[in-house]
Amino acid sequence: MNNTAQHSETLEAMARALSLAARSPEVGRNPRVGCVLVDDSGAIVAEGYHRGAGHPHAEVEALRDAEKRGVDTQGLTAVVTMEPCNHHGSTGPCSLALQQAGIARVVYGASDPGELSGGGHHTLDQAGIDVLGGVSAEQAEELNRHWFFAMRHQRPFVTAKWAQSLDGRGAATDHTSQWITGEDSRERVHQQRARHGVIMVGTTTALIDNPSLTARTPGGGLAEHQPQAVVVGHRDIPEDAALRDHPGGFQQIHSHAPKGVLGELFEQGFRSVYLEGGKTLMSAFIHADLVDEYHITMGPLLLGGPQLAVDDIGVNTMSDAKALTISSVETLGRDVWVVATPARAKEE
Repeated sequence: MNNTAQHSETLEAMARALSLAARSPEVGRNPRVGCVLVDDSGAIVAEGYHRGAGHPHAEVEALRDAEKRGVDTQGLTAVVTMEPCNHHGSTGPCSLALQQAGIARVVYGASDPGELSGGGHHTLDQAGIDVLGGVSAEQAEELNRHWFFAMRHQRPFVTAKWAQSLDGRGAATDHTSQWITGEDSRERVHQQRARHGVIMVGTTTALIDNPSLTARTPGGGLAEHQPQAVVVGHRDIPEDAALRDHPGGFQQIHSHAPKGVLGELFEQGFRSVYLEGGKTLMSAFIHADLVDEYHITMGPLLLGGPQLAVDDIGVNTMSDAKALTISSVETLGRDVWVVATPARAKEE
């Protein structure tokens, strides 16, 4: 087989591995990973993907699939979306499993940034296995965008969401805020809640609004994945608060230090946070430069008055402004949904 044909078949195999990885849970402690085993003719003879924390990794699933099919793994190529892990966690290292199975070649997408789990490339290379990394790496990283960020920064990825009027108010003068935006925007919010590990609010929001903060389907039922509800602040939440019965779990973190809160959540295994307010907590995270993406939805109305969507964020003059890069602007029903990232993210 010439190099062009081999490259084409490798990309096809990786495309299949990526499609398998997309079946992995989007939210969790571990990344989404897919793996296929390929023979000398370029045919895929076995495959697998990671089904979530505590389950075998994608490489082991593919090896088990080969065993079920009666496929001899000696001399096969493993095409996996992420560098095989190199440590003993709840499961053994995939780099060792591939060696023991007689895999002759490993092609992977994104490198593993983990201090403990990374290094599989080197281990495989030392064992005499031909290793090629970086194939479709960008697609593999995009599948695990929050996870890669969290591992590199040792804190969860934070998405800040708020609804506002076109003149920047989060509520009317009497504090009423339902509903600034319409059903289409609220449906999008529920979708985003289901794509994060934590949904976070401050004590004022929890005490005054008594929100449920669940992720729901368009039909009103509970989404398959529910984020954990986290309340940040020192005031105690009543025992009969709706959040205490949250299907994704509940905890209160008695702190006013955003960085410390994120560090605690990272140690618990959370890799993403959907921050929904209130204004004081939101402003504290923005002030500390700990928001990584903004979801700002604007309803077609003007409210005036003092109830701004965000408060003091440490900007006293234009040179202190928090510069953003707008990623997308979308019309949802009558509303406008803006996604933006800090300009600093471009440099990281």
